[in-house]
Amino acid sequence: MNEILFFLVAFLTIVIGTVAGFGTSTIFLPFALFFVDFKTALVLVAISHISGNLGAVTFFRHGLDRKLILLFGLPSLFLTVAGAYLVIYVPQNILQVLLGLFLFLFSIYSLLNSNFKVNATKTNTIIGGSLSGFFQGLLGVGGPLRGAFLISYNLDKFKYIATLAAIAVIIDAARIPIYFANNLLEPQFFYYIPILIVIGILGSYAGKRIVNKIPQNIFKKVVLVGIALASLLLICGGLKLII
Repeated sequence: MNEILFFLVAFLTIVIGTVAGFGTSTIFLPFALFFVDFKTALVLVAISHISGNLGAVTFFRHGLDRKLILLFGLPSLFLTVAGAYLVIYVPQNILQVLLGLFLFLFSIYSLLNSNFKVNATKTNTIIGGSLSGFFQGLLGVGGPLRGAFLISYNLDKFKYIATLAAIAVIIDAARIPIYFANNLLEPQFFYYIPILIVIGILGSYAGKRIVNKIPQNIFKKVVLVGIALASLLLICGGLKLII
């Protein structure tokens, strides 16, 4: 029964993650910790994350922005590797709370100031990619930060989702081998992997059907509300680890 619930939540979080462009890790990781330890959860969530985003890249491929992917994705890739290597050395709780507070304040400010926009300069994009990649490798959660940067560029919803998904795939492809090299996943959980891959594809397809029905002028508000909720989960999760 516990495994069925685990996989059901994996599916639901991938649907949410596809619609918002992030959220799979943010929502699924705290839930997974009820069943397994942090290191095991980190790997299993990463597997579901990459499978869901591979599905999103496929279903939203017409919105891919190759230049943005390179400028945002390459720094993310390098910093993800650094963050993944630091997992066993750095306490995640305080960083998780600080990241959650920043994202909460950002989302509320953006909702209250509908004209707020960040210029899509090369420097801003590289900084955003670097920060999100580092936190993705270190905490297993970088999507809300990526979403916060890219939604502030006022991208078309299909370009936003496709670009975020492609960047997430790059980051996951870098960190997952490191997790396995460090033996973070016990062999008893290996059979979860093919199940999570199938769930990822199905969840991203369901998410695509929902995105098609959301008007562009409402989409940004939906994402910002998602960032606010995700930030609260991060804060609560970090405080739980501290207490």
